[in-house]
Amino acid sequence: MATTDFKDYYSILGLTKSATAEEIKKAYRKLARKYHPDMNPGDKKAEARFKEVNEAYEVLSDPEKRKKYDQFGQYWNQVGSTSGGWPGGTGGNAVDFGNFDFSQYASFEDFINTLLGRGGTPGSNAGGRQTYTYKTNTGWPEGFNNGFDGFSNFENRQSAASLNLEAEITLTFAEAFRGTQKRVGTGEVSIPPGVKPGSKIRVKGRGQLDPYTKKRGDLYLKVDIQSHSFFQFDGDNLLCEVPITPDEAVLGTSIEVPTPDGMVNVNIPAGIRSGQSLRLRGKGWPKAKSGGRTDQLVRVTITIPKNISAIEKECYEKIKANRTFNPRSHLQNILL
Repeated sequence: MATTDFKDYYSILGLTKSATAEEIKKAYRKLARKYHPDMNPGDKKAEARFKEVNEAYEVLSDPEKRKKYDQFGQYWNQVGSTSGGWPGGTGGNAVDFGNFDFSQYASFEDFINTLLGRGGTPGSNAGGRQTYTYKTNTGWPEGFNNGFDGFSNFENRQSAASLNLEAEITLTFAEAFRGTQKRVGTGEVSIPPGVKPGSKIRVKGRGQLDPYTKKRGDLYLKVDIQSHSFFQFDGDNLLCEVPITPDEAVLGTSIEVPTPDGMVNVNIPAGIRSGQSLRLRGKGWPKAKSGGRTDQLVRVTITIPKNISAIEKECYEKIKANRTFNPRSHLQNILL
C-alpha cells in the first residue's frame, strides 16, 4: 500500500486514538447526517466524504477490527483471524507479531526492505531500494513466498444495522393528530395520524448507501410534538384544564369544552372538587395501530374572581353569614 493510500480513520471522524466507543458513534452519526447524499444531492465531494466516514466507522466500531487497525495501521485488513497474526500457510498456521507496531511503516515496501535488511528506515524512501511488485490476489512478492497465503477475497461490508440513520422531526399537535406530509432531505415522508412524542417512523431505503452493494439502509424519524396551549398528553389520553366559578361548583352546571373535533357540552355535577377530572370517552388521541380514539380528560379548576360587583359581594356576605359547612372542622382535634 502506498503512503498516499493510508487513511487515518480517527482523523476522518475528527477523533484521536483514545476515543471511546460512544465518542466514535456520536462523531459518526454527526458526519453521516452532514454528508448524506439526500442532504447533498449531486455533490460528489460530499458523497466521497460520506463513503470515507462509513469506512472509518465500519472499522473503528468493531472492537476486533479496531484492535488490528491500532496495531497494524494500514496493514490491518491483511491480518488473519488469529489474534496478533498475519494469514498463515496451507497448514493454517499464523505468524504472531505480538504487539509489534506496523503503523511505523509508510508502505508495504518499507516493511519488506526493513525485514530483509536492505537499508533505509521505516517511513523513509531511501534511494537505491529494490522494489518488489506484488498482487494481493496471488500471494507474497516473487522471491519472498514463505508459506504465507495471499490477502485475497477481503471485502469491506457494512452491516445492515449500520446503514440505518436516525433523525428527529418536529410536528404540531394538529399534524401529529391528523397525519401529514413532511419534506425530509430530498423527499416527502408520510406521517400517519396518531404519532406520539418519542414515536419512531421507519422510512425504507432512505438510510446510508452501501458503496459495495449499492443498497440503502432505512431512515428512522423520532417524533417530537410542539406543546399545545390547551391540550397535553396524559399517558395515551388527552388532558385539558377547564376553570369554573365557585357557584358553578356548588350548584352544578353545563359548560362547553373544546375537543379535537370541536366544542361539546359537558355536565358539571354539583359539589365537584377543584382538580377533579371528568372523562370524555372516545374524544382523545387516535390509536395508531388499533384504530379508534383514546379518552379526553377534563380537569376542573375552581377559579375565584378577583373583582366582583357590589351585588355579588352582598350575596357572598349573605352566604358567609348563613353558611353551615365548615371545611376545617376536622382540624380541631389535631395535636402534636
